[in-house]
Amino acid sequence: MDVLEGLNLLTTISGKRNKLRVYYLSWLRNKILRNDPEVEKKQGWTTVGEMEGCVHYRVVKYERIKFLVIALRCSVEVYAWAPKPYHKFMAFKSFGDLPHRPLLVELTVEEGQRLKVIYGSGAGFHAIDVDSGNTYDVYVPVHIQSQVTPHAIIFLPETGGLEMLLCYEDEGVYVNTYGRITKDVVLQWGETPTSVAYICSNQIMGWGEKAIEIRSVETGHLDGVFMHKRAQRLKFLCERNDKVGGGAFFMRGGGGPPPGGPPPARDS
Repeated sequence: MDVLEGLNLLTTISGKRNKLRVYYLSWLRNKILRNDPEVEKKQGWTTVGEMEGCVHYRVVKYERIKFLVIALRCSVEVYAWAPKPYHKFMAFKSFGDLPHRPLLVELTVEEGQRLKVIYGSGAGFHAIDVDSGNTYDVYVPVHIQSQVTPHAIIFLPETGGLEMLLCYEDEGVYVNTYGRITKDVVLQWGETPTSVAYICSNQIMGWGEKAIEIRSVETGHLDGVFMHKRAQRLKFLCERNDKVGGGAFFMRGGGGPPPGGPPPARDS
């Protein structure tokens, strides 16, 4: 779920057919306050294209352009926001017949020039050059013989959209968009997380069944652990305004460890 306040929009995958829908914030607000009869009469949402079976999506802002990259069951679609008089996301690029089924998707603008889609699959992580449509492997964990579960694609700050942390299973590796290892470091979670989210304070949060781990994006070092009172699972985590939410869970991110080392484990 993403909130685009400047456009008065909320985007989310919803419905039995997993369509990507755009809701108007003014309409949602009026559903709660009931103080504007004119807004209540209007259509409160619309779908993006005619797509069904959306698996994952990301809203990516570059300068004044907002891109919407969408992973479907067998393809990746890229939309761009068209301002008034259109005032909607319009189709920009489409990539079908992919060698691997996309499960996770992200978009980067390399050094402010080249658009590139990075997506995760059951085999690893792959890239699509938006201009040429060429696809290639970015990172395939050959030491894992079974299907891979990708968790997150996180672009590192101050790298021109070229370097990223790829999280999968109970690990994370640092590579660039051309598939070269950039750091001789492997992030190792204490337990396999069910969800991973990036926090604005250059930290990542991994939600496991027994605990929540906070780690540095740059080094992978453990900054803090929060133990669950009972085993819990989440389908997703999302970040907004330096806060992370998921299901009924909501906590403020960016605390970091106090002087002298990480905090002791505590109940969540």
